[in-house]
Amino acid sequence: MENSILQLFPFHSRTLWQQVAREQEHIQEIRLRAGRPVILYMEGRERYLTASGEFTDSVRQARTITEKDLEEMLEHICHYSPYAFEEELRRGFVTVAGGHRVGVAGQAVLEADGSVRTLKNIAFLNIRVSHQMKGAADRVLPEMYREGVLKSALIISPPGCGKTTLLRDLIRQISNGNTWGRGMTVGVVDERSELAGAFLGRPQNDMGMRTDVLDGCPKETGMLLLLRSMSPQVIAIDELGSDGELKALGQASACGCKILATVHGENRADVERRFGRESIFWERMFELFLLLGRENGEFVIKQVEERGERNVQNFGRLYDF
Repeated sequence: MENSILQLFPFHSRTLWQQVAREQEHIQEIRLRAGRPVILYMEGRERYLTASGEFTDSVRQARTITEKDLEEMLEHICHYSPYAFEEELRRGFVTVAGGHRVGVAGQAVLEADGSVRTLKNIAFLNIRVSHQMKGAADRVLPEMYREGVLKSALIISPPGCGKTTLLRDLIRQISNGNTWGRGMTVGVVDERSELAGAFLGRPQNDMGMRTDVLDGCPKETGMLLLLRSMSPQVIAIDELGSDGELKALGQASACGCKILATVHGENRADVERRFGRESIFWERMFELFLLLGRENGEFVIKQVEERGERNVQNFGRLYDF
């Protein structure tokens, strides 16, 4: 994926994005808004891009993106055939080579039933730069097994604290096999193309040798489809968000699958209130609960809690690189 971010921009403008490409590994998001300055989110801080393509901390020196810039960039991303990407635009994002995801916003075109048919007059782009951090799960991996048997685990995290990065590496290491357990067949439902970063159905991230990915499919539908078609030993999803998805996870668990899932929340009590389900419900499905957070600008594993045990362990930093 080295310098793959540069491929997002039309050839004639790439000179302005050379430094961004060189610093790709340190950039989380690039925000582009018509008539507004380019904003880069780098390692927890906000920076800007000058007219000559240099980084600056001064918004007064920031380059402003024009409507023409955005139009040319979106046409380039869609290979100059936006109609071929109408389904992606309807969902509000396009996943590109390298696993990067380009979020879009503008004027919604609605169907008669009120659903979104597509977007037009797009004036806002959010490039979420894909990062695969191999080894991100090293600290928690020993806790994921009991005598060689994988535990079902729920990762609880506020937004932007590394839950997807952790889940991605857990999938890879569980799929390949590791010191604590043999390799297992993992089925991944990647509704928003964030875990595998699939492009034309092919994962751009290393998801492991025994992993099958269903890309761009609603999680509730996708989990049941994988159960019928791919016989997974493990089902993995990112951002559990509805009762229907929770029910599908329950069906997978009842079929003997181990479950790996993430959910937004500050703690277990927060998640329980959100879904209206008590602790006993969650502990029937999950054996391990991992709570992530941020301290002093760093991603940390705040708690690792076994089912039925209130003794918690603090693992500190999520990763050391």
